[in-house]
Amino acid sequence: MSSLSRELVFLILQFLEEEKFKESVHMLEQESGFFFNMKYFEERVHAGEWEEVEKYLSGFTKVDDNRYSMKIFFEIRKQKYLEALDRHDKAKAVEILVGDLKVFSTFNEELYKEITQLLTLANFRENEQLSRYGDTTTARSIMLIELKKLIEANPLFRDKLVFPTLKSSRLRTLINQSLNWQHQLCKNPRPNPDIKTLFTDHTCSPPNGALPPTPVNLPTTAVAKPVAYTLHGAHGPFPPTAAAANANAFAGWMANAAASSSAVQASVVTASSLPLPPNQVPISKRPPTPPLGLVEFQNADHDHLIKRLRPSQEEVTYPTLRHQASWSLDDLPRNVAFTLHQGSSVTSLAFHPSLHTLLLVGCSNGDITLWEAGLREKLSTKTFKIWEVQACTLPFQTTAAKEAPFSVTRVTWSSDGSFCGVAFSKHLFHLYQYMGPNDLRPHLEMDAHAGGVNDIAFAHPNKQLCVVTCGDDKLIKVWDLTGRKLFNFEGHEAPVYSICPHQKENIQFIFSTAMDGKIKAWLYDNVGSRVDYDAPGHWCTTMLYSADGSRLFSCGTSKDGDSFLVEWNESEGAIKRTYLGFRKKSAGVVHFDTTQNHFLAVGEDGQIKFWEMDTVNVLTTIDADGGLPNLPRLRFNKEGNLLAVTTADNGIKILANASGMRYLRAVEPQNFEALRPTLEAAAVKVSGTSVVNVTPVPCKVERSSPVRPSAIFNGVESMSRSLEKARAMEDGSHKTKPWQLAEILNPSHCLTVTMQDSADASNKVARLLYTNSGVGILALGSNGIQKLWKWIRNEQNPSGKVTAIATPQHWQPSSGLLMTNDISGVNLEEAVPCIALSKNDSYVMSAAGGKVSLFNMMTFKVMTTFMPPPPASTFLAFHPQDNNIIAIGMEDSTIHIYNVRVDEVKSKLKGHQKRITGLAFSTNLNILVSSGGDAQLCIWSIDTWDKRKTVPIQLPAGKAPSGDTRVQFHSDQVRLLVSHETQIAVYDASKMDRIRQWLPQEPLSAPISGATYSCNSQLVFVSFWDGNIGIFDSDTLRLRCRIAPSAYLSPQSALNGGQGVYPVVVAAHPQEPNQFAVGLSDGSVKVIEPLESDSKWGESPPSDNGIVSGRPRSASTTSNHASDQGQR
Repeated sequence: MSSLSRELVFLILQFLEEEKFKESVHMLEQESGFFFNMKYFEERVHAGEWEEVEKYLSGFTKVDDNRYSMKIFFEIRKQKYLEALDRHDKAKAVEILVGDLKVFSTFNEELYKEITQLLTLANFRENEQLSRYGDTTTARSIMLIELKKLIEANPLFRDKLVFPTLKSSRLRTLINQSLNWQHQLCKNPRPNPDIKTLFTDHTCSPPNGALPPTPVNLPTTAVAKPVAYTLHGAHGPFPPTAAAANANAFAGWMANAAASSSAVQASVVTASSLPLPPNQVPISKRPPTPPLGLVEFQNADHDHLIKRLRPSQEEVTYPTLRHQASWSLDDLPRNVAFTLHQGSSVTSLAFHPSLHTLLLVGCSNGDITLWEAGLREKLSTKTFKIWEVQACTLPFQTTAAKEAPFSVTRVTWSSDGSFCGVAFSKHLFHLYQYMGPNDLRPHLEMDAHAGGVNDIAFAHPNKQLCVVTCGDDKLIKVWDLTGRKLFNFEGHEAPVYSICPHQKENIQFIFSTAMDGKIKAWLYDNVGSRVDYDAPGHWCTTMLYSADGSRLFSCGTSKDGDSFLVEWNESEGAIKRTYLGFRKKSAGVVHFDTTQNHFLAVGEDGQIKFWEMDTVNVLTTIDADGGLPNLPRLRFNKEGNLLAVTTADNGIKILANASGMRYLRAVEPQNFEALRPTLEAAAVKVSGTSVVNVTPVPCKVERSSPVRPSAIFNGVESMSRSLEKARAMEDGSHKTKPWQLAEILNPSHCLTVTMQDSADASNKVARLLYTNSGVGILALGSNGIQKLWKWIRNEQNPSGKVTAIATPQHWQPSSGLLMTNDISGVNLEEAVPCIALSKNDSYVMSAAGGKVSLFNMMTFKVMTTFMPPPPASTFLAFHPQDNNIIAIGMEDSTIHIYNVRVDEVKSKLKGHQKRITGLAFSTNLNILVSSGGDAQLCIWSIDTWDKRKTVPIQLPAGKAPSGDTRVQFHSDQVRLLVSHETQIAVYDASKMDRIRQWLPQEPLSAPISGATYSCNSQLVFVSFWDGNIGIFDSDTLRLRCRIAPSAYLSPQSALNGGQGVYPVVVAAHPQEPNQFAVGLSDGSVKVIEPLESDSKWGESPPSDNGIVSGRPRSASTTSNHASDQGQR
């Protein structure tokens, strides 16, 4: 459908709305798919008219169009299902389950099973994740919040959520104008014509005497409301020749270019007086149908585009979602929230388009890192390597051998965030598919350009996602996702520096800038550039559109170091506004970004300068607390409430406005696999009926300052209390102070909470886990009984997550059941308890010398038992990609790969000499690492379960190979933490080379009882037999903090030291990087975290006190007492 026909639909929609044809309005919206009426959609959802809701949606998207669409339909059908259950209409619920929800089982069978199990419950609120479900009205309101976010993020709804700006009764006005025109063509026009129909052209009947032509200005109301009418051919207000007298959308650019440049190339106009250059391809010789089925550039739509580019002064009369908002300085993200330490020079930044705290970073060493900024966590790091050298050109293979690794020149996301692209300084670009947290999968590698690939971007020609690149070879290339080259644009006479794909209505084009300062524009037709223009500075320039695509800006630097920031008038091809404020010459190219359709930001002279788009003078300047390089790189997130800026010491500062600060506190991982995303939020507004018996536990909360309630953002729980703490930023004065080991010596130096009812000297804590959601702690005692503690959401703890500032509750189902393992015939003193929790917290699997039991975490019922001894199970681990597959370490040193669904051992792995004490999967490396009482590490292939390698850990001289050895993967899924009573060590699991090792030494000289990574893998928490706890930097294994027993144990227990109570196991909070829990030898469990004023455990030491690759270094870490630490 042409652009004018599309606009006709909008005019009809406005007419129907004004005439109160409500049903017809929404029927046309749905059938045309041009405008999604969010207000109507909300009304139907609130009314629970689910069939109409899905019918209306069907005009815009289908269930399987993309992940956003799938989630939209899932949320709607899930709500419909829950409402049927709430009405106790089981028949309707089964109908919905089989007819509507079954489609989702293909994508997540576990979730479908969990939904099905709700049918077996008398009240679905017995399900823990639905326990806070309130009334239907509130649940629908909460679901709508989620649906609106999904719709706004869905690319299929792009440009369909805002109704065009129209004057009232626009269609009537056009009809009257047509009638005026017809009346003036009358041979015998009357002064007061009598118009009775629109079905035929108007003519005045001849009078007795001739009258002079009289123009008639009919009021809008002059046209009587017809029962129906149709516009046919020439009778419509869109004569096909109307656009023929107008230049195409870039004619203004070319007209100005012709006046100012002597080398105008490939300028194309239609019916224009501008002469064609000799080298121009004549319009008549152009192919009738462009490649990819794109529309011709010279047609009526492009005249319309020129009009679209000019600002409209008309008022809105139809309901619209957009309003002109006022702005203030507080809208700018100017306050430093925290610093991310990248470790290498950052060359490019890009926030995810819909996950607004997800930051992709490219570095000069060729690495890319995916950060979850809200958690300060590196989710994934991809080191530079050429995936398939043999597939590259021979010249590049020669270059690669000499010059690799290459620097990253640009990282970027596709508009829906499903792909990210990485351009390198030599030949290559990489394409990754983003599948979720920690899951960045290589998709495509291309030897794209001779020389550097200077820029990369995504575009959608003909609704097909493509990659656009430019390079030192003066070319611009367009690729599909399989690596097939679709277009090759030639015409620049210098290396192409940057590209800017864009779309206006149905016209798609690419702006490009070269290092000679030339700007060109290209259509997807291989005909040639449509624009040849000079950028200010005549050197490196970048072009960007405002967020709404209505305004075009460029920023660049000349070879002399003069910087320019300008706004362009697209319809005229001229500079509309030049911004002032660049005071110094730059040694390189400045970088800029736009945000909120209001602001521009440029990094220059170690500062960030902001402009308001309509004002040429600098709005404000900040230095982000110092530490910025001379020309910092910067990037806003899509919401404009966060700003990432590079630092001089290879870091990234995250700046935020008030909204951004709240967002950082409230950000929570969106998980399709869970039922709770919208339902948990209901607890803030309503109190659901509880069917479980929650027993208050008298717990002691120890702290040095009164507890302050944390703020609630939009009534939704905060992610973790760490995001609410003020982050102490490192400044210059800190760097000059001598480092001191942080020592926590008494209870006033940290926050702890103790579950006193758990204390039982005869039942030490054998295993300890946080729930994956972070709301509870699960402890397995040596007697085989598991206990669960949960933190409720209240004013003191609005997140409902585990915290040391609020008292937990001992949780049991209303039945009063305990999770008790099979211990028949078991000698508990010799048994080795083991436990594993499913990813969605629905099931826990454990054993204590007897059969392995699978418990339902909501009812505590035993769902099944398997693997009866002998041999007994000693370690359990769920397969990371299939909850039905379990790796079970055995007392007889074997490992069983067991399929719960078919009750069958698929493989039996043999390689150890003593019992299995640890198991860890790496999906990145596709391996399983096992550790045993023989102090050996074995590496197994997940695909074939073949053993790849056996590595002994290096024990101190004279130490027999015995004792428990534990293994845990770093969040990068490559580095492996190995702990033994004699050491902690870090290995590169891809080669099984030991990177670092630390041996117990003063002031931590006792044997190690347990060790674990923090949730972001930046710290290692280590517990010792004498009651001490050490907190180490994970990269260097440097001790940064010691927690003495006196800080968290009772005076009597602390005095006994290693002879009395000590931590047997240690576990880390899944989202709070500075919180951990310990299970003690007296059966009690404690949660420990730093004071809110400190926010973290000490500072990183300046030098190494560990061993690098097995070679000891002199320990340089000093305590408050300046005592040297010797190496054992």
